[in-house]
Amino acid sequence: MSNGSEGATPGFLVWRLSMKWRVAVDRAVAPLGLTHAQYSLMASLYGMRRSGLRPSQRQLADRTGLEALYVSKLARGLESAGLLDRTRDPDDPRAVRLALTEQGREVTGKAIDVVQGLLRQLLAPLGGLDSPRTREFSRDLRTLLDAPLDPFGTTDHETEQS
Repeated sequence: MSNGSEGATPGFLVWRLSMKWRVAVDRAVAPLGLTHAQYSLMASLYGMRRSGLRPSQRQLADRTGLEALYVSKLARGLESAGLLDRTRDPDDPRAVRLALTEQGREVTGKAIDVVQGLLRQLLAPLGGLDSPRTREFSRDLRTLLDAPLDPFGTTDHETEQS
């Protein structure tokens, strides 16, 4: 292992990997005028659009794991840059629907290609994007993402002592 991660806890390793990924994506999409957070929002919108959806800011926040207020801030900035349209939902005036503009779709397509290249690099040690090891890793990540976390809940240690 590198960077002093020998003997590190799984939580520390997850944090380090997420930071490594965030920094790499930030650097890779910067020439396109994007940050990692903006890319995450736009790539999610791109994928949702391909599925026939025009999500609300709340739905996009749920999809990306970003806070709704942060999604709103990012969306306003992307709208100002001409990459995104924000419109009030006619069925719910409190909701704002999001869609990429033509320019936004172009930039996002380029950014997705760049990030896919990074992903291939990241997963090469596991045998590549379509390897059995990567599929297992992806299943494990989904399991962890689906597991509820309650920072104020009962720990296993407390349960064992009851």
